[in-house]
Amino acid sequence: MRRFTGTVMLLFLAVFCTGCSFGWKKAGESADRQSEPEPAEDLIVVGFSQVGAESDWRMANTVSVRTALTEQNGFYLIFEDAQQKQENQLKAIRSFIMQEVDYIVVAPIVETGWDAVLQEAKDSGIPVILVDRETDAPKDLYTCWIGSDMRAEGERAGEWLADYLQEQGRGDEEIRIVTIQGTMGSSAQVGRTEGFANVMADHENWNMLAMQSGDFTQAGGQEVMEVFLDTYEDIDVVVCENDNMAFGAIDSIHKAGLTCGPNGDIILLSFDAVRAALEAMKAGEINAVFECNPLQGSLLARAVKALEAGEVLEKKQYIEETYFDADMDLESILKTRAY
Repeated sequence: MRRFTGTVMLLFLAVFCTGCSFGWKKAGESADRQSEPEPAEDLIVVGFSQVGAESDWRMANTVSVRTALTEQNGFYLIFEDAQQKQENQLKAIRSFIMQEVDYIVVAPIVETGWDAVLQEAKDSGIPVILVDRETDAPKDLYTCWIGSDMRAEGERAGEWLADYLQEQGRGDEEIRIVTIQGTMGSSAQVGRTEGFANVMADHENWNMLAMQSGDFTQAGGQEVMEVFLDTYEDIDVVVCENDNMAFGAIDSIHKAGLTCGPNGDIILLSFDAVRAALEAMKAGEINAVFECNPLQGSLLARAVKALEAGEVLEKKQYIEETYFDADMDLESILKTRAY
C-alpha cells in the first residue's frame, strides 16, 4: 500500500433504497460524511469517483463496487459522488492524488477534458482505472477500462428492431423513430447512438424524426417525450438510451392517451435492463431492453489484485451482457435478477 496521508472522509450510503434490489440509500441523498481512521497498512486504498445517482443502473453500479471493495476483501474505499458534474470529478481525482491513494477509479461523466488530471495522476505514480464510460484521453494515461460495449448495445437494439418489424409484417413500411438520448458526450450516449445508427443505415425506410437528450433521468425522459408527442403526429418507435428515461417516456405516452409495448401504439426500446424495466416489460409497457451490466465491482477488484501481483491487463475488459424481450419467461428471469 502507498503511504496514505491525511484524514480520509468516507461517504456511506446508510440505508438500502427501495428502488434497487441491493438497497443502498441513493448516493447524494442526505448522505453524511464522517471521519474515519486511516486504513490498515495491508489494505489497498482505492479512490472512486462515481458519476452520481441519476438512475437505478447507477445505484446498482455503486453498490457493486462498494460490495467488492471491502476491508474484508483487502480494500479501503474512498467514495466520491460527482452529482453529474465533471468539475466535481476533477476535484475528487486531485484529492485522491493529494491523499496518495494506491489506485484511482473513475466513471467519467463525459469523454473529453481528462488529459491534464490523468497526467497528474500518472506523474504521481498512481494507476487509474476507468469504469463504465470511456474517455478520449491518450491510452497511456490510464491502466485499463472496464465496462460495456455501448456501440454493440446500440447495434443489438437496431438488429432486434429489424427482426421484430419483419415478424410483424412491417419490414418494408416507413418507420418513424425518435430517440431520447443520454447525457450528451458520455460514452453510453455516443456508443448507443452510433450503434443504432449503424443498423439504421441499412434500412432506408427507417426515418429518425428527432433525437434529444433526457440526461439519463426519468424527468428528462418525460419532458423530451412530451415534446416529441407535441411535435410529431405519428411515432412508431421510441428508443430510450436508458431505463429511467423509458419510465418517463411511458408516463408521457399514457398522458397523451396512447399506449406502448407489444400490444401498444408505439414500440418502446430501452437500455440497461434493471429489474424495474423487466417488470414494466412484463406489464406490457416495453418491447425490449438491452442489458448494460452494472455489476462491475468483482471485475474491478480482480483487476486491482492482478495489478498488485504485477500482471499486465488487457486495455479493455468487457463485461458479459444480453437482452430481454416480451416473448421471454420474464417471471423466471426476475426471480434470479440481481438488480
